[in-house]
Amino acid sequence: MNFEDDLPIYSMPGHLIRRLNQVSVSLFHDECSRAGYDLTPVQYAALKAVERHPGIDQATLAGVIAYDRTTIGGVVGRLEDKGLLRRDPSPEDRRLRLLTLEPAGAAVIADLDPLVWRTQDLMLTGLDSGERAQLLHLLEKAAEAGNDFSRAPLRRYSPR
Repeated sequence: MNFEDDLPIYSMPGHLIRRLNQVSVSLFHDECSRAGYDLTPVQYAALKAVERHPGIDQATLAGVIAYDRTTIGGVVGRLEDKGLLRRDPSPEDRRLRLLTLEPAGAAVIADLDPLVWRTQDLMLTGLDSGERAQLLHLLEKAAEAGNDFSRAPLRRYSPR
């Protein structure tokens, strides 16, 4: 193979991050399918956030998982249709929808957690433990530094 003809994008961070995301999503879907689940990484993240923060509202959920506020309703709706979580109007503000994990959602999380950790390990195949720790540290640092540039910035949860 003639590496002199490689595209310049091959060493650009955006391209490499996109490729690693492709690997991550592919591994996630493969593991979920083998376990008999039809779930996306964003849906899993939403379930985990609702598990951690019962009664969180949809808009806050979007910030907690760094997902677009205008499309989080579709994610939540699909999880509700699957019987994994419930949306209830807030007693204080009827415009807000408060989210509760259903027993079936808790069961899915319990089944998928070990598989998700396995995918985390597989996506970093080829890196030793020190390199993995260094990569995670640098990814966290870069993501935090660029958070305000995102169309869906991460917002840490703070109860009202």
